[in-house]
Amino acid sequence: MKTLNEDINIEIVEPNNKHSFASVLSCGLNGVNAYPVEIEVDISGGLPNFILVGLPDAAINESKERVRAAIKSSGLEFPSKKIVVNLAPADTKKAGPTYDLAIAIGILTCNEVIDSSNLNDIWVVGELGLSGKIRQVNGVLSFVISAKNNGAKGIIIPKENKEEAALIRGINIYPIDSLSEAIETIKNIKRIKSFTSLNLEKEIKEEINQVDFSEVKGQLLAKRALEIAAAGGHHVLMIGSPGSGKSMLAQRLSTIMPPLFHEERIEVTQIYSAGGKLNSNRKIIIGRPFRTPHHSASAAGLIGGGSIPQPGEISLAHKGVLFLDELTEFQKRVLDSLRQAIETKEITLSRSRKSSTFPCDFILIAACNPCPCGYFGDNLKKCTCSTFEVRKYLNKISGPILDRIDLQVEVKRLNENELISNQTSENSLSIKRRVIEAREIQKKRYKDLKINLNSEVGSRNIREHCKLSTNGEGILKEAIKSLALSARSYDRLLKVSRTIADLSNSDIIKDEHILEALQFRLSTFKA
Repeated sequence: MKTLNEDINIEIVEPNNKHSFASVLSCGLNGVNAYPVEIEVDISGGLPNFILVGLPDAAINESKERVRAAIKSSGLEFPSKKIVVNLAPADTKKAGPTYDLAIAIGILTCNEVIDSSNLNDIWVVGELGLSGKIRQVNGVLSFVISAKNNGAKGIIIPKENKEEAALIRGINIYPIDSLSEAIETIKNIKRIKSFTSLNLEKEIKEEINQVDFSEVKGQLLAKRALEIAAAGGHHVLMIGSPGSGKSMLAQRLSTIMPPLFHEERIEVTQIYSAGGKLNSNRKIIIGRPFRTPHHSASAAGLIGGGSIPQPGEISLAHKGVLFLDELTEFQKRVLDSLRQAIETKEITLSRSRKSSTFPCDFILIAACNPCPCGYFGDNLKKCTCSTFEVRKYLNKISGPILDRIDLQVEVKRLNENELISNQTSENSLSIKRRVIEAREIQKKRYKDLKINLNSEVGSRNIREHCKLSTNGEGILKEAIKSLALSARSYDRLLKVSRTIADLSNSDIIKDEHILEALQFRLSTFKA
């Protein structure tokens, strides 16, 4: 007789608690600067679940469904297990769909579709569509710079971002169009040639000759002020009646400025990329920016802002021109917010968790009417405003803002002879040649200070580089008394004189250079 347990075989099944782990390097964006983010993926047994940790925002949380659909649409199996994805560092808020592709690659690495050794020193960024297509993301140029600075050998990016990414040399760029292509690229990473070709010459030529100074009749004094501004990086205020040509002049300033250097082109494109201002028609920034915000713009629109800080108009004008038409119509609070930016050439936007810094090195061209009716001092129409109304109107521009504007010029309306004249004006190209020569002189002079323009010289070095003629000091003393110049205005007067001397190829600031600079200090504001 058999006992109860003699013919019974009991098989004990161990629960599947096997863990698989993968790590993929990606990037986050803070302002225009990127920082490394490590995507850690852990897949283990248990009830199917997909968990994202590491302070993700709503767009990242939604990536779970995008990743799931993209993997299945690519003909691959999505694991029915517990998936935990950590975005490290865990104490930094993450935003945007930038991490979709890296999360998908991490899951596929855990599933052994991809060999983890092929991901060594390779960064991954990109947004996934439900079909597995890779969409472009903002800030790719910053991501490539960060990857290179952190020792990465290469970076996988969306195909639509390849032009901006190729501005950076010394790192392998792998543009891809779909998740399937990303997998094949990683599998054959050692044999694939990176994307490096970028021909800018044709695009640069296409940017030239849109408008020209030869189209502007008369206004020799205003043209001279803009030439000085372009040569030395000075700010300009133009005051004149409606129709005198202020906007037309401002729009042509960028045509006499030197083309962007490679490093400047990277800086400007980086801002536009971070702000989502690049598209299929403008994949990189070739020429100097020209921004014209409306006078109804808010402080956030002008200097930047938002819960996730975005660059404002002053940053989008970096290395270019910021034109504020109808200056007196801007809110006083908005104009005063420019004061720090003009001085420091950068703006820091602080939020509860972090602060973001945006560069804003621009030439400010401001324009306004001389009075509410627009015809104070006009040579054709009579002004209907009282002296009190004129003073009140011009007082909308605060003293501290005026102190920071180097050149103030009155733009008179053309008379009938000037309007019908067929005499051609000097074109932008010949003015640009003088501007470039003056900038080369400044570059050599300030090579030890690591600055390029007269407007950037600090008070400590201004005396050394702004040497005056014998009578120069006497002229300046008289100017300080008669114009009630502040210390800042005095320094700016010296810098403008230095630029005028450079345009004349003179080592010393002569009397005529100081006198010319003084004519750009308007007495209109004492009306």
